[in-house]
Formats: sequence, C-alpha cells, structure tokens
Amino acid sequence: MKISPLALTLLSLGATNCAAFTFTRSANAVTTSYSRSSVIVNMAGIEGTKRKKEKEPDPAEKVEVYVKEPEPMEPRANLDGRALVSGWVNAQERSDQFVFDLLNNHDGISAFDFQQIVAFVDDGPFAKKRLLSRSSRYNGLLDKLDIVQAGAPGDLPTVEALSGINCWIAHVECVEGLNVEAKLSDIANLAKLSGVKNVAVLVSNALGFNTALATQLNTRFSDSATDFTVAFTGTMDDMKAEGSHPYRILNMEDVTEEAGAIVTGTFSREEATRIVAESLGLKSAACRTVALQNVPTDSRAAVLIKGLRSAGYGRCQEINDIFDRGVERYEEAIETYKREVWEKENPDPELVEKQRQEDMEKMRLERIKRKEEFEQQKKEEIESMATEWAKREYFRKNLGGNIAMSEEEYIKSVWERAMFEGDLKYRMMHGGDTDERKELKEFLEEQERKKQVALKRAQEALDKAGGYPSGDDGDKSD
Repeated sequence: MKISPLALTLLSLGATNCAAFTFTRSANAVTTSYSRSSVIVNMAGIEGTKRKKEKEPDPAEKVEVYVKEPEPMEPRANLDGRALVSGWVNAQERSDQFVFDLLNNHDGISAFDFQQIVAFVDDGPFAKKRLLSRSSRYNGLLDKLDIVQAGAPGDLPTVEALSGINCWIAHVECVEGLNVEAKLSDIANLAKLSGVKNVAVLVSNALGFNTALATQLNTRFSDSATDFTVAFTGTMDDMKAEGSHPYRILNMEDVTEEAGAIVTGTFSREEATRIVAESLGLKSAACRTVALQNVPTDSRAAVLIKGLRSAGYGRCQEINDIFDRGVERYEEAIETYKREVWEKENPDPELVEKQRQEDMEKMRLERIKRKEEFEQQKKEEIESMATEWAKREYFRKNLGGNIAMSEEEYIKSVWERAMFEGDLKYRMMHGGDTDERKELKEFLEEQERKKQVALKRAQEALDKAGGYPSGDDGDKSD
C-alpha cells in the first residue's frame, strides 16, 4: 500500500507535536483541520473553578489607577498683547532669562501669546547685557523684548508704565527693612488703577508668614477686577533645577491659625519661577494666595506628581492639576478607598440583613415575572396551534359540503377541542409526556359528561317554568 505525501506529512507532524487531526469530506473536496492536544486540554479547563473577583487597586499604592489622561486646561482671558515683568534681572550672579522664556512661549505649550514683553528693571544697561543672549535671539525673545529702567532701585512701575499692560508678573524678595505687606498693597492698587487684567506675584524669602496676613492680602486683591495669584516661598535655592524635587501648593487660607508659620525652608528658584509664571495663565490659579512647599519624596504629593509625569502630563498641566486641588483630591480618593474597604470587611449587620431581604424580594419578583412571561408565551403558542387545527377541520368539512356556518362560527363551536389539540401538540413539541389516544378518550368522555350535565340543568329549569305548553286543554274538557 502506498502512502501519499500528504499522509506522510500529517503523520510526521502528529509524531512531533502530538497534534489531533480531523478530516471532513464534502461533495467536492476533503478538508483537514488541525489542533494541538495541549490546546484542547487547556480549553477544556477554561470553565473550571470560577475566578475570584479581583480586588480594587489601592490608589495609594498604584497611583496610575487614579491619574486620568491629560485634559485640555482652562486658561485665563487676556493672555495676549503686552506683559510686564518686574523684580527680576537685578542680581549680578544670574541672568533671570528663564521667566522671559516662559512668557515668550516659543514652543507653544502654554496659552501665552504676547506681542511684547516689558522688562522693568533697576539697571537698564545691565539687563540688556543679561538678556541679549544667543538663546533669546534664536527663540524670538529679542523681537518682543522691551527694557524699561525704574526711577530708583526697588521701585514699582508707575501707572503710566503699566498703561496697556494685560499681564504683570512681579517678584518681591523679603529683605530687612522692607514692608512686604505695604509692597503687595501697592501692587494691588497699581494693578487696579492701570487696568491690568492678570497679576502673579512671587514673594521669596517669606519665612514666618502666616494665614492672617494672607487673608488680608486676599481681601485687598479681591477688591479689584484683576485676577491675581500671590505665591509665598522660602529662601531661594539656585542649585536645584526645576522638577528635581516634589512640591506642594498650599492654599494659605485653608490653614488654621494654630499652624503658625507655613512658609519654611528653601525652594528651587527655577521651580518657583515656573509655578508663578504658569499660574499667570491658569484659571485654576486665579484669585489664590498660596505657599510653595517642598515635600518628602515618599509623601502623597510626591507620589501624585510622579504619577502625573508618568501619565504624560506636561509641566503646565501638572501645575494646573496641583493648583486645582490635585493633592487634596488624591488624598480624598485614598481615604474613600480605605473607608469602602473597611465597610466591605466590616459590614453593618442591619444593612446586610436589609440588603439580603431586598435581594430575596427582587429574586422573588423576578421569578414571578419570568413565570408570567412563560405562561403568556405558552398560552399564545397553544392558542395559535388551536386556531390552526380548527381552520384545518373547517376546511376539511367545508370540502365535504356538510357545514352551514362561517369559519369564525365553527372555530367558536369547537374551541375547547381545538385548545385540547393545541395543548397536546405543544407538549409534544417541547418534550412533555403525552398519550394521545388516552387523553383524547378522556377529553371526549369529559365533554360528554359536560353535555349531560348541561342537558340536565336545562331540563330542571324547564320543569321549574311549568313544563312544555299543553295546548287548549280547556276546550277538550267541554
């Protein structure tokens, strides 16, 4: 006996892979299906023991389950036209160009679209040396930059200098002999008088500031139509780059008086500049008095910031989320998770019993509903079969010419027998127990008994009425 090449190939595959083959012959061709025995074994066990429901992940341990995808931010209005920067480019050891680059928005990652950026500085020639750099020439900052020198070192811009300015970002450094509260009040008054729409103020070296002062400043700024942000921070650290250390933006009005000073330690100069500059364009930062704080790397704020960056948040989106109660909402989500886990593990007996009763009642009503639906469907099917049987009987008798009623009248006259036939056929179709001859005999006997009972009742009623009319008996007596 010769073995075909196809058979040899199949045998070799079967010996190597322990596979199973199935041949199916049709009218025109023979097809072969192949499946590994291991796959068959694994598939057979899929419907085995049910898997336990996976526990909801803890957002404190897996921040990625809490962080959502970045969404579009809501910017402030009037982020175009002219912007003014004051309080920067006054130190010999640094250029402070970073804040101007942020407002220039060369990469288009923020909502800033300024046509002119005014640098209000203490020393004009010195500022030109610092800001007229190669990078400012390449990124287009020189095309927008206008340097204006103050009347005296430390002076704020006048109302005339602020004329036509939409946005103002200022830096106030707390030094000995400076009345910071008065300085901030002057900024608020100047912004109000000149019609500046957006103001962001960085108050550095503000060690010891408390909530009482923050509340007073908030009240002064709120009197005008200017959207403001005042950020207090500790001593500026020039060694730390932005984004190198986790931080928290704390709303100063939410801190109790018992907390005392809430601005302590050091803070990255670049990070503070970034936060304040971005706050100038964020709706979430409008009308806020905040404190910038470093936090430990294992704190919830640090975990959240790491999660935001891992999810693809840019710096502006990250700062917007933190301003928009990001850390507070994350902490609330963690507490909610803990509470829900505790409630599941320690349920209230009364609530459990109530829920059990509700579930049982729901199941009972569901069973009743399903039963009613089944009975209604069964009734409709039997009636349909009964009608078909009656129509066939009418058609058969009508062919013989021995019926003197309409189809509808005939169906009514044999409806009980038709329903019997329909019920019998229904049970046969659905696998029920049937004995057609016996059941038909019992049905006909029952129908005969009903007929005799009906005749008897009719006779009794007739007898009570006086029997049949007897005719003219009086005439026969005569």
